[in-house]
Amino acid sequence: MSNNSAGWDHVRGLEPLSLCDWPGKTSCVLFLGGCNLYCPTCHNFDLAWHMEKLPVISRNNIKIFLRDRAKWLDGVTITGGEPTTVPNLGEILLEINNVSNLPIKLDSNGMLPEILEDILEQGLVEKFAIDVKGPYEKYPALTGQGVTAEFAQKSLERVFEIAKANPDAFYFRLTKVPLLSNKDVETARGYLPDGFDLIIQTYIPPRREHAHADNEAGRPVGDLVD
Repeated sequence: MSNNSAGWDHVRGLEPLSLCDWPGKTSCVLFLGGCNLYCPTCHNFDLAWHMEKLPVISRNNIKIFLRDRAKWLDGVTITGGEPTTVPNLGEILLEINNVSNLPIKLDSNGMLPEILEDILEQGLVEKFAIDVKGPYEKYPALTGQGVTAEFAQKSLERVFEIAKANPDAFYFRLTKVPLLSNKDVETARGYLPDGFDLIIQTYIPPRREHAHADNEAGRPVGDLVD
């Protein structure tokens, strides 16, 4: 196994217990810094683009936490930022699995489908939550020019193909930010394969003084609790 310390250096937050990040399960949440998009409505502002402002939570402390708390958890949620941009992500997930023996859910924007497919094929993740931002033509505005409409469409269409082949492993969600109309939401819903629904999340304006809050609830990233 290669040295994956560079990947572990992206771990900049840990929520010891969440009842909302993995529907139907209690999980801890690991926050990984760095992102390939620049969404102006992001709640994880510092985590996504300025993770150096946040303290690293050491690999050893995370392993101790997982060993001690695993019996009270149903799973581990990995969020960001964008986890698929983190070096050696697969090895990090494998180590978490080995230490905790817990299933993993991973949040992603879906722009790197080859990474999602790889870790799925390795059996490293049980559930993927994919954030669909809106209609493809609005992706440049929704992502701070992070991707073109064509790139977003190509990436998500590949994710949808993977999801069709693995329906139990995926669900899709959309945050109704101010740029989106009701028609936009329905357009995005129409992209999904048959049998999938689009979970609509209420938009909460980010508080820049706590801009490294999580995508689901807008809460500040948690630190490790000893």
